Amino acid sequence: MLIDLSERSNQPELMDDFREGLQSLRVVFDDINRVNTILGGSNITVNAVAQLMKEHPQDDYTVVDMGCGDGNMLREVAKYCNKRKINVRFIGIDLNEEALQLAEEASVNYPEIEYHHKDILALEVHDLNCDIIINTLTMHHFENRDLLLFLEKFNHLARIGVVINDLHRSRWAYYLFKAFSLIFIKTETAKIDGLISISKGFIKSDLVQYSKRLPEIQHDIQWKWAFRYVWIMKPNRLTR
Repeated sequence: MLIDLSERSNQPELMDDFREGLQSLRVVFDDINRVNTILGGSNITVNAVAQLMKEHPQDDYTVVDMGCGDGNMLREVAKYCNKRKINVRFIGIDLNEEALQLAEEASVNYPEIEYHHKDILALEVHDLNCDIIINTLTMHHFENRDLLLFLEKFNHLARIGVVINDLHRSRWAYYLFKAFSLIFIKTETAKIDGLISISKGFIKSDLVQYSKRLPEIQHDIQWKWAFRYVWIMKPNRLTR
């Protein structure tokens, strides 16, 4: 019988309470980052950030990654900006202290990146002077009842815009990932969580419904290969 993905799953992921140690966590993130590289998931966020910077040229930016994990996405955006000599301060926020330790170790050659152990939903404007917020494969961890608060918080904090890159809930995605993981993913954690993540992902009508509850924001929701949605939100703030 085919899996029923008509509704978002609320099944917890193994990574939500990962207790196998730093080295095991490193291997899992290696798997996740490999998948993002092969399937082009990282480029989705990089291109969206580049679009916002092009629309809002200024001397410098602050980009915050909410739920940054091991910091891979920040490093990808930093590479893009360094090549183009764009002056950016990067901040990674996460609740997983071991993930932040990995992020610090992997970012020693990126002095423009800093990391903080904070709760996303507890942040206030005075905590961050932020131009752009990015959020990659984190929104699906939140239950439906918390998502609007999550989105409102981001748009409250970001002056220029918010870039969300998350999974399309799809049977095609689910079964293709199952086959893909047999070849390209080493850890059982990444294999299991990848399938759970897809079942917790979104269809476009989900995102459209949430966008309607944020009517003061400009919304651009697009499907991208491989089975991702990029959602760019612009809060329309004209002053720094």
